[in-house]
Amino acid sequence: MAMAMATAHHRESGDGGIDGHLDSTGKYVRYTTEQVEALERVYAECPKPSSLRRQQLVRDCPILANIEPKQIKVWFQNRRCREKQRKEASRLQSLNSKLTAMNKLLMEENDRLQKHVSQLICENGSMRQHLQTANAPAAPVTDASCDTVATTPQHSLRDASSPAGLLSIAEEILAAFLSKATGTAIDWVQLPGMKPGPDSVGIFAVSQSCSGVAARACGLVSLEPMKIDEILKDRPSWFRNCRSVEVFTMFPTGNGGTIELVYTQVYAPTTLAPARDFWTLRYTKTLENGNLAVCERSLSGSGAGPNSASAAQFVRAEMLPSGYLIRPCDGGGSIIHIVDHLNLEPWSVPEVVRPLYESSKAVAQKMTIAAFLYVRQVAQETSGEVVYSLGRQPAVLRTFSQRLSRGFNEAVNGFNDDGWSLMNYDGAEDVSLAINSSKNVNTSYDPVNSLAFHAGVLCAKASMLIQNVPPIALIRFLREHRSEWADFNVDAYSAASLKTGSYVYPGMRPTRFTGSQIIMPLGHTIEQEELLEVVRLESHPLAQEDTFMSRDVHLLQMCTGIDENAVGACSELVFAPINEMFPDDAVLLPSGFRIIPLHSETGDSKHTWKNLNSTMDLTSNLEVGSSASQDAAAASTSNFRSVLTIAFQFSFGSNLQDDVAAMARQYVRSVVSAVQRVAVAMSPSGLSLPSERRLSSACPEALTLARWICYSYRCHTGTELVLSDSVDGGDSVLKHLWNHQDAILCCSLKSLPPVFMFANQAGLDMLETTLVALQDITLDKILGDSAHKAFSADFSNLMHQGFAYIPAGICISTMGRHASFEQAIAWKVLAEDESTVHCLAFSFVNWSFL
Repeated sequence: MAMAMATAHHRESGDGGIDGHLDSTGKYVRYTTEQVEALERVYAECPKPSSLRRQQLVRDCPILANIEPKQIKVWFQNRRCREKQRKEASRLQSLNSKLTAMNKLLMEENDRLQKHVSQLICENGSMRQHLQTANAPAAPVTDASCDTVATTPQHSLRDASSPAGLLSIAEEILAAFLSKATGTAIDWVQLPGMKPGPDSVGIFAVSQSCSGVAARACGLVSLEPMKIDEILKDRPSWFRNCRSVEVFTMFPTGNGGTIELVYTQVYAPTTLAPARDFWTLRYTKTLENGNLAVCERSLSGSGAGPNSASAAQFVRAEMLPSGYLIRPCDGGGSIIHIVDHLNLEPWSVPEVVRPLYESSKAVAQKMTIAAFLYVRQVAQETSGEVVYSLGRQPAVLRTFSQRLSRGFNEAVNGFNDDGWSLMNYDGAEDVSLAINSSKNVNTSYDPVNSLAFHAGVLCAKASMLIQNVPPIALIRFLREHRSEWADFNVDAYSAASLKTGSYVYPGMRPTRFTGSQIIMPLGHTIEQEELLEVVRLESHPLAQEDTFMSRDVHLLQMCTGIDENAVGACSELVFAPINEMFPDDAVLLPSGFRIIPLHSETGDSKHTWKNLNSTMDLTSNLEVGSSASQDAAAASTSNFRSVLTIAFQFSFGSNLQDDVAAMARQYVRSVVSAVQRVAVAMSPSGLSLPSERRLSSACPEALTLARWICYSYRCHTGTELVLSDSVDGGDSVLKHLWNHQDAILCCSLKSLPPVFMFANQAGLDMLETTLVALQDITLDKILGDSAHKAFSADFSNLMHQGFAYIPAGICISTMGRHASFEQAIAWKVLAEDESTVHCLAFSFVNWSFL
């Protein structure tokens, strides 16, 4: 009894229990320092050793010989419990610090809003008094207050040639910035995005009725102020549209601050507008309360700053007092306030893209929120919370994303000092071509061919207006259904030219691509606004000697703006062919798509888009049956517009420039045509039309075909495919066929191999495609080996008897997924004269993805 009580007391004890044990007499004995050190060494290697490991420990360590294995087991149990308690205490302490900091931030935001309310109340009272005075009989005395309002004093820029003048300007910039960051100098309107709790994204706001466009972000980040300052000053790392930042002059001030004269170049987001640059003064100072402030403002108008050849391609824009305030927290981490206030000179761009330069929300999404989320991303990577696949470090993958983004921006902008020049462009071409002979792409892929000569890189690019299609939906579709717009052989040419060091067009070995792609994720940002992945395009060589050689194409791909809950300025799909070994120094020639909305979405319109189509199946716009909610959705998005920019890069040899140029122009035109076709099908503007008319536009004579399918099925099998009372019910046949639970597909016999011409909803789901893209899919692409053999064996019976049963097998979707079915029925669809075979129809019974 005493022994049991002593043991129980030992297990319940805290520090004493883990540092002691009971001897054979039941007396409590404290572990020696050597014994504790030996046990700690084992615990560091294996916190939960097995029974055999504990017995071996006693044998290997003579100093533990007087301790029973059972007591050692108890020591490890107590050690794990103490470690768990320590971690939990640390977690709770960190959580309490975060909550304290967030509470402080929210209280300050509440105070700011209350001050803003008081200010609005005063303005309201002043306006009422002014209106009452205006309605009163005219007085002979002139109202001086009106003159004061009408004549706003102009700000005179002091002499910036002396350090004292620059310091005076810097202090004014600092005061103006702080009034925007923590005060009511700007009427901020909060954007959705903050969720309660210590892990909240942050507080985001945009300006309302102020000069220029402005945005603000504030939140808690678990990094020290100096680290945050270092990250944010490296603007090209987080602002993907930033081309370069050059500090021309830097000198300390007498009050412990630093003044810098900075020249910044920013890429243009589309081919329809010139790029922007800024000539600014940046002031860094630690305030009296210990906070670190970094503020910035343009020195003057367009006349100041560098006037080099590269600057001639930019439009000088103005940065109003902007910057970031970093406030250290007691429990670690920092609270940061970021403000961006710009005048982007919208007069210098075509009217169609002017909303991009007049939208505070666009500035928030591109700069302010991007900076805040990037700092949070680095903080979580530093703490080890972010884990990526394929053994790549987060910083390495982030470098790949930055290289993809920068390469795509270079292709879109085509600056002269980067080596780009236009080819035979008179402004009337829908696709412009640019050539860069300074690019060196024959690097580390193939040492044997490293001496092969490249003449350079060619880029084909175009921009177009997309109406009534959400960028998120279109980019998702382009990512998931590559076979509907891409020519895999062109991808193969691009990949092969990088691998061998010489452009092989048009002499490549013949290769047939399956149309399927395998997406292997590498990593993503914490807010899911950016994905990095490797795409493998599978191929089958047609030449017998290439049977054992893999000719699959690998693409490194970056996708942004596809998460409905993420805040992003645009949606992008950028990719570049890479070697399957994926080296860190891989040569990248990025190509892809960028879609930028031309007006700010309201919460209601965003909610409408999310409800319209959260999957990438275009048939959601082609479903049978209309509703008032669909009509309302179409009406609410009737004015939705966005700009799509396409840029594709190709390397070429010195003797193939003209051939590659012709191929590139034709390829981009085909991509534009495919995207337009997809956009038309995705547009909700047709939701108010009758469903049969929409189906008819995607599949000609859909109503007639539906009646022929059902009639032929009844003639051949003696049973009904749809409800018997609907077979002769006119247009209702299409509705029942469309909603049939089995996958029903029709393929034409006019071409070999047969090409599909119609599918119901279940058929499109099984193939993971759309009515628009269905006409590019052949029968041999979707049948697995067993199903293909069974169909080939029964084909003669099918043509003789009119129908055939195919046993259970596998179908392959356009995304490469396998779908099993219990049975398939194939039958000839007879035309109205019952003597002509119009097509073949298939019904895959009880199918499901594996």
